[in-house]
This record gives sequence, structure tokens and C-alpha cells, in this order.
Amino acid sequence: MLDLVIIGAGPAGLAAAIYAVRAQLNAIILEKGAVGGQITTTGTVDNYPGLPGLQGLALAECLRKHAEQLGAVLHEGEVIRIEDCGAHKQILLANGECLTARSVIAATGAAPRPLGVPGEEELRGRGVSYCAMCDGAFFRGKRVCVIGGGDTAAEEAYLLSRQAREVLLIHRRDSLRAQKAQAVRLLNLGNVSMRWNTVVTEILGDRAGVSGVRLRETISGREELLPLDGVFVAVGMQPETHYLKPLGVVGSDGCVQAGEDCRTARPGLFAAGDLRCKLVRQVVTAAADGAAAVRAVQTYLEAAPQ
Repeated sequence: MLDLVIIGAGPAGLAAAIYAVRAQLNAIILEKGAVGGQITTTGTVDNYPGLPGLQGLALAECLRKHAEQLGAVLHEGEVIRIEDCGAHKQILLANGECLTARSVIAATGAAPRPLGVPGEEELRGRGVSYCAMCDGAFFRGKRVCVIGGGDTAAEEAYLLSRQAREVLLIHRRDSLRAQKAQAVRLLNLGNVSMRWNTVVTEILGDRAGVSGVRLRETISGREELLPLDGVFVAVGMQPETHYLKPLGVVGSDGCVQAGEDCRTARPGLFAAGDLRCKLVRQVVTAAADGAAAVRAVQTYLEAAPQ
């Protein structure tokens, strides 16, 4: 029986693997896709302490190598269900394999909800972004738009207003869903303007990057081509928590309910990284979660019956 199964090999999972090896736990890390998680689709990660300007793929490779050099065991597999058997958990994989472990760290992250329009996927990382905190500096002095109307969209627009020359917030309704104070702060900024009752139907560009968006007014149906340097999509996140829902630890927003020590209400089940309910979702906070989760696992295993 394993001491620990870590599900997900993004920054949270890989950090957890590093700390698990150093704690001499009998652990493996599961990943169904690319090792590195969301950062593998990020052009440049410019805010990870000590590694400015590093490509997302390069950072993912650094994390993977660090874990493997210490002896972490990476195993390919997609988790479809976890069965809580009290003192141990059974982790069922899509290929029919079943793993048994005394504890589990869920670190499968959350992906930005895509807009789902032509050009979005092709231009991702080349002008299409899902994180102003991550990528805003690359658009200093440029013209960008933010798509959305909630708290995240308002915060993205505010952050971008401090660097971009002009920010257009495009929303399909006639008022923001964001908190009133946040909306008022945003609307008082001189370089931020609103496009109400408007949707983006296509993102335009080429190998050099984004060149603009095609808009449609929802009331009149009028279409417009809007030249832009960057597009920030802020229409929500999709936590990868489907396999955890039967365990009763997933909230109405799809995130896992867990404290700063990453403990869930299920003994032996921990959640680290972007799938956890938290205010800031960055590479550095995901890695910190991985370390905190392993420390909590150690405490749990020391007290739990064999």
C-alpha cells in the first residue's frame, strides 16, 4: 500500500512530489496529460521568484526534473473515481487500474473557461491570455480588451489599466456582475471604456499575434471589427474536480473546500493548487500548496491507524 497518491503533475503536484520524497513517503504522482499543467500553455512566466522571463514549458521541465532527480515516481493515468475506505483510499483509473493509498493529494488544477470562438485556441499565448497578473506586462502601452463582466473581469481590467494604453471591457449585458465598489473603481479610470451588450464572435490575428476582434451587438445585431493588440478572456474557471464530487468536498462553485493546510472534510484527502477555494491562483501559490499539503499528510499519517 502506498503512503500517498498525488493526482496531477502541475506546479502543486510536482512541489508535493518533491516534498513527499524528502519526507521519505512511499508516493507516486499521477498525470493524464502534459506534465506541468497550465504553465505548459503559457508563453512566458515572468513572475515566478528568481526565474524571470522563463518560458512556461521550460519551467514545467525544471519542476519535473527536480522531482525526478530526487526520486519521484510519475505514473500516467486518469483518475475517474476515489473510493473512501476509511483508513485507505482506492484510486480508480480510466484504464482499469486501481491504486490503494493511505492518503491522497488532489492537485488537478483549474482551467480557464474558454470563450469558444474562432481564433481563440490558435492565438492562445500569442495575444490571447487568461491572466492579467501573469501577462499584463507584455502589453505595456498597448490596446487590449477584457471579455467578461464579473469580479474576475473587473479585476483583470483594473490590473491592465495600470500598464496598457487603453482597456476595453466587453460584456454581453448592460451592467457588470462585479461587486459595486469594484465596478465604480473601474469605471472611474480614464483609460478604461465599456462595450455593453456586446459579444466577441471571433479573434483575429496571425503568427505575429492578435490583431483584433470581431464584435456583435446583442440588441441591434450590428457587427464591428475592433483593432487590438491583446485579448484577455475572463469568463470563469473550470476546476478539474469531477472525480471528487461524490466525496462531498466540492462546493457549488466547483472548487474543493479545503483550508490553508489543504485538508478537506474527508480524513486522508487533501487538495492543493488551483482546484482549491482560494483568492490567488498563481504558480507560486500552487507550489506553496503542494508543500503545505505534504506537511499535513505527514501529520495525518503519524496519527492515523495503520
